[in-house]
Amino acid sequence: MELALEEREIGDWAVLAVRGEVDVYTAPRLRERLIEIISRGARRVVVDLEGVDFLDSTGLGVLVGALKRLRSNDGELDLVCTQPRIRKVFEITGLTKVFSIHESVEEATSGSGE
Repeated sequence: MELALEEREIGDWAVLAVRGEVDVYTAPRLRERLIEIISRGARRVVVDLEGVDFLDSTGLGVLVGALKRLRSNDGELDLVCTQPRIRKVFEITGLTKVFSIHESVEEATSGSGE
């Protein structure tokens, strides 16, 4: 399946909705888009994974890399993920302790943070 990336802004948050499969073939496109968003000055980014059908270790690496890049500039990267099979990837790898994972974009951008 093709990877679709849709960007919007909510307040001071850059929101990137991801749809499709994030794997070794499509992850470079996700990485490029996240770097582009951060390079434009975004310091608060939400990656909405609700439309993701598959996420592998390459995709996880892209998200961790973006998180490190943002944190080094006092920024933050939050995720939206309610799908059990995608969320399980974060649980198995222990990344639920690293990322703030929300139930909705509205919750993620409400400013409360975890």
